[in-house]
Amino acid sequence: MKGGDVAPRVSAREVAARFARYYRPYRGLFFFDLVCATALAGVDLAFPQLLNFFTREFFQRPPEEVLASLGGIALLFTALYALRTGCQYFITSWGHIMGARMEADMRRDLFAQYQRLSFSYYDRNNTGEMMSRLLTDLFDISELAHHGPENLFVCVLKIAGSFALLFLVNVPLTAVMLAATVLMAAYALWRNYRKRVVFTENRRKMADINARLQDSLGGIRVVKSFGNEDVEMGKFAHANARFVSTKESSYRFMGSFHAVSSAFTGVLYGITVVGGGYFVATGDLAATDLAIYALYIGIFLSPVEVLINFTEQFQKGYAGFRRFAEVLALRPDIEDAPGAIDLAEAVRGRSGGAAAPSSVRYRGVRFSYDGEREVLRGLDLDVPAGATVALVGPSGGGKTTTCSLLPRFYDPAAGSVEIDGIDVRSLAVSSLRDAIGIVQQDVYLFGGTVRENIAYGRPGASDAEVERAARRANVHDFIVGLPDGYDTCVGERGARLSGGQKQRLAIARVFLKDPRILILDEATSALDNESERAVQRSLAELAAGRTTLVIAHRLSTIRNADLIAVVEDGRVGELGTHEELLALGGTYARYCEMQFGPTGWPVAAQGRGE
Repeated sequence: MKGGDVAPRVSAREVAARFARYYRPYRGLFFFDLVCATALAGVDLAFPQLLNFFTREFFQRPPEEVLASLGGIALLFTALYALRTGCQYFITSWGHIMGARMEADMRRDLFAQYQRLSFSYYDRNNTGEMMSRLLTDLFDISELAHHGPENLFVCVLKIAGSFALLFLVNVPLTAVMLAATVLMAAYALWRNYRKRVVFTENRRKMADINARLQDSLGGIRVVKSFGNEDVEMGKFAHANARFVSTKESSYRFMGSFHAVSSAFTGVLYGITVVGGGYFVATGDLAATDLAIYALYIGIFLSPVEVLINFTEQFQKGYAGFRRFAEVLALRPDIEDAPGAIDLAEAVRGRSGGAAAPSSVRYRGVRFSYDGEREVLRGLDLDVPAGATVALVGPSGGGKTTTCSLLPRFYDPAAGSVEIDGIDVRSLAVSSLRDAIGIVQQDVYLFGGTVRENIAYGRPGASDAEVERAARRANVHDFIVGLPDGYDTCVGERGARLSGGQKQRLAIARVFLKDPRILILDEATSALDNESERAVQRSLAELAAGRTTLVIAHRLSTIRNADLIAVVEDGRVGELGTHEELLALGGTYARYCEMQFGPTGWPVAAQGRGE
């Protein structure tokens, strides 16, 4: 197996560039959001200046002139604050709408990436962590997407504007303020760097909790059958305690940060009162100017507090987006090769348009899941077109791995897998998988209706086609006997159906797909005898006229296979018909004796299938 699908480290520059790309579809909305933010900041900065003008100059004029102008002043302030109200509405509503749309775009891209990634990624990662990235991380990212640029923009405007106006009022006092602000900024940057580590760890611990929930709830029947509710509670309590520990660390960081920030606010007001009092006493500052100065300090502190809160939001969003970007940066290890061939077109060209089964060949195939222990060690196997070849052997011998290489769930480290003489790595993955149908022991049904689950074999199939597939799978009569027939909900993972019923729905799904090649991976091993007989009849019809690979532990199900391959230690150790392998007296003959005793094969042998 290749080493792809491993999350790479993504640089801060790459994170910023990818984040910025999500603003492109909403440039107009984003631009108007910043315009409104600018107008809002302008109104806030203008108010003290207007108040200064009115108190120092305009209200010193004759009373008649002042009284005559009050209506106009009222209209001016009404217009200014109507503008501010409208801008605030746009920022709050449409700004959040923009963030929600960006979140939806990111969730779409992440889900699409999950669909592209190969089995090797899912072998190494749990679904709880993937769900955490889809839900928790993206919510924090959307908040950052909306508030981040806008808050930074407004805060820079207000801080720069208020400082400029403060310098106009009194330079020495403002210089002291600036020095205190620089010290606070340096402290904030230092704390933010440490806080980023804490929030990243929070994300990991939340993913652990999601994984623990997924595992426990998904296996609730096993939990209850063993009476292990207390064991699961203990496991969850451990994961929960680790999460609480990291949350406590983050809250301690936040507490100290906000405490220092609050002290900084007090320091600035103290400097204003003491320093301003000194300059008033020396005649360098008018008392009215000190009042205006205090107003601007308030305007200055407001964005500072926003920035302080933003640092927490930024760290959450940045940690989440970095995890998001790392997944998007993955290159799947199973991809179409340049100039990939469409299998259906290639087969039609070779057969002159006639429908014909395909041959399968494994040549010197070597494979390892972890790059160390080889599961397949030079496996060779020829499956003639239209033949049924059964794979038997010990657990872990490589049977399922052999079948998994055919639809390119994984790629071999050496050797090749071919269909009709074409290496599967040179085929378009979609056309390859369209040609292969798989029925497994562990059937997965989606939480929907019977009809939807069968139609999953060929999305867009008509009701008549779905019913025809169900009849061929010998499951139609059972379906029409359900309360709502084909519209009956099967429950989560088909919980409302028996094992045999789920298996036959899975077979109907493959009938509808109508593949050229069939893989049956222990499709009846978990069924009782009656269900097995019903499913075997369906499988026998499904396999007719198709090239079929069968994995079986119940040897009675594969006696009539055209060939039986004994796969052990990653190689084909024996190959032949049932009679030939019995005569050989090797591993297969020993398996038969273990299952059926020295008297030989049971009289009621099954037909071709599984």
